[in-house]
Amino acid sequence: MTGFLVFLVIFVILLLLIAVGTFIVYMLQGKCLFCALKHIGRGRLTVDISKEPDYDNNASTTPVMGWSSWNLLRNHIDEDAIHDTAKAMVKSGLAEAGYEYVNIDDCWQSSMRDGEGRIQADLEAFPSGIKDLCEKVNFLGLKLGIYSSNGTLTCEDMPASLNNEELDAKTFASWGIEFVKYDFCHNQKLTGRTPIIEFADISKPGERSEMRLRPDKAHYTGKARAVKCSTLPSKQGMGFLNHGAGTAEFHVDVPYSGDYIMTIHYHKTAYHKRQYLQVIVNGRVNEVHMPKGFSMSHDAKVQTVLRLDAGDNKIVFCNPIVTMADSSYMQYKRMGMALQEASRAWAEHTGNEEKPITFSICEWGFSHPWHWGAKAGNMWRTTMDITPNWWRIVSIYNKSVDLFEYSSPAHINDPDMLEVGNGKLTPDENRAHFTLWCMMAAPLVLGNDLRKLTDGSSESRFLLSVLTNKSLILIDQDPLVKAAQRIKKSPVMDILARPLANGDTAICFFNKSGKERPVEFSLDSLRDYEYLDFKRASGNYEIHDLWTDERYASTEITATVPKHGVAVFRISQ
Repeated sequence: MTGFLVFLVIFVILLLLIAVGTFIVYMLQGKCLFCALKHIGRGRLTVDISKEPDYDNNASTTPVMGWSSWNLLRNHIDEDAIHDTAKAMVKSGLAEAGYEYVNIDDCWQSSMRDGEGRIQADLEAFPSGIKDLCEKVNFLGLKLGIYSSNGTLTCEDMPASLNNEELDAKTFASWGIEFVKYDFCHNQKLTGRTPIIEFADISKPGERSEMRLRPDKAHYTGKARAVKCSTLPSKQGMGFLNHGAGTAEFHVDVPYSGDYIMTIHYHKTAYHKRQYLQVIVNGRVNEVHMPKGFSMSHDAKVQTVLRLDAGDNKIVFCNPIVTMADSSYMQYKRMGMALQEASRAWAEHTGNEEKPITFSICEWGFSHPWHWGAKAGNMWRTTMDITPNWWRIVSIYNKSVDLFEYSSPAHINDPDMLEVGNGKLTPDENRAHFTLWCMMAAPLVLGNDLRKLTDGSSESRFLLSVLTNKSLILIDQDPLVKAAQRIKKSPVMDILARPLANGDTAICFFNKSGKERPVEFSLDSLRDYEYLDFKRASGNYEIHDLWTDERYASTEITATVPKHGVAVFRISQ
């Protein structure tokens, strides 16, 4: 026991020495250690977005409806398969029912960017190019969507858009793309680390610097302050800008509006990791990356181009990144803004009507995008990928249904694509899957083979009857975009209810069990839920069964729900 206590004491002393040493190193590097420790908890957004406007790109305000290539074709795609699917969407009647997006998922790209650095289509599978394919799809009255990733590569290791957002957005807009799914594979998290900034020079292109932003002239907030750094020529720098610790602010007066070069001189250790700084000019964020590396010198410099306005300019140095959620928000917003600006600029350049690009954030729900997605894009994935397995569909439903309060016009929870017609789902499971997605105000993006739906078979007729159920599509596309609240949860039967724009209410009984179940439900009880705004005091209600099309008047619903099935009704007061 004595030996164990000695070992324990030595171990604790070592931990304390490591902690003290780490604290000293951070202090010497002008960083706040306690601020850095706040990164624990990847899903927690620490960046203040309360004053940020919602993402507004004039795209559709209701959930998108269409088809995506991934679930069916995966990495074996070509322009003929996409064009044939678009034609099948029209021929089958799906287009008339509201499905309009034909989205190309991963592996449409060549492994090579072109000579100007632009992303390009696979030179064999898409020999005519994406622009030509887009024109063919548009000719059918449909819209073409495309895929990239918020990473150095896509999920199938093809060229992606991280740090190429502006160029890729302009390319997509020039092709006529109207939907971009932006995945999360090979992502490189923005770091909260920021070096000591020695000073920053500002100059007009082609001229020597006339303005120097020095540490002793800054206005500091938070923990940020001027610090001593004996290894820098000036012996001083701006420190404690890391992990949201504080900011350094300057005001710069210039005679002319235009682009200016900022050269940032900073301190680095012999071996240093990637570091990051934001230079915010009059509210516009400019991102600066200090690369990972090894150096014999203690000072280094990076350059960036700033847009300054004539007169006074407010310039702020900071690094608000603390958690993974902060990084994801910043990166997805970067691409969202690039797409928004690209579509508008292309319309101005061509003189044509703008084709807004719906921006789909596919971050898999890791960083809780429902908390910040409305500031960065139009829709956001709530979970990892779906598969055509009943257990997986139910697990995604269970995660997504409780996010109902985050759904609103143009800002949509996305529980991933529909698997109706895929795998070995039973007829009741296909109906239930489609119904639940409609109740949750989810995108209706098909993943089955639309080319087979025109063969006239009994299976095709059944699938089309599910996918084109007009009454349920009206629920999904209701302009309020208020997703259903789960008003009862049990291992056997869930009850969902959703308010609709005309004052009606949609109600769904979801039988999760392995045998059919009876239900009896008093509609007057819907008044107990404030979210539903169910106001009628008493009397019969008009009840419309959305699968049988039966209509009747009553104060209650009595039904039998099949195993893994649903009963869904529209209630008019």
